[in-house]
Amino acid sequence: VQLQASGGGLVQAGGYLRLSCAASGRIRSRYAMGWFRQAPGKGREFVAAITWSGGSTYYEESVKGRFTISRDNAKNTVYLQMNSLKPEDTAVYYCASTMRDQVRLIHEYDYWGQGTLVTVSS
Repeated sequence: VQLQASGGGLVQAGGYLRLSCAASGRIRSRYAMGWFRQAPGKGREFVAAITWSGGSTYYEESVKGRFTISRDNAKNTVYLQMNSLKPEDTAVYYCASTMRDQVRLIHEYDYWGQGTLVTVSS
C-alpha cells in the first residue's frame, strides 16, 4: 500500500488548509486512517483518525472543533480540513493506515505517507 499526502503549504494564522491522502496498491478493506504530525524538534503525535465506515472519528484535544477528518472510500482518499490554524499547528503532517483498533497509537499503523509540510505564520 502506498499513501500519498498532499495539500500542505504556508498559511497565516486563522487561515485554513485541506490535506489529502490518496491510497494505492494492494489496498485491504476496512482500514482506519489517521493523521499525525511532527513539529520541529518534537516527536510525532496523533492528530485525528477515522474508521473505515467513517462512522467514528477521533481527535487530539487541541484540534477539536478546528480540524475535521473525512474519507471517500470510492476514491481511496482521506482528508483533513484544518480551520482556524495556529502557529503551533506548524508541522509535517503524515497520513497512515491501520487494520487495528487503537487508532490513536502510532505503533498501531502499518503504512505511512511521506508527509506534507504545514507552516502557519503569526
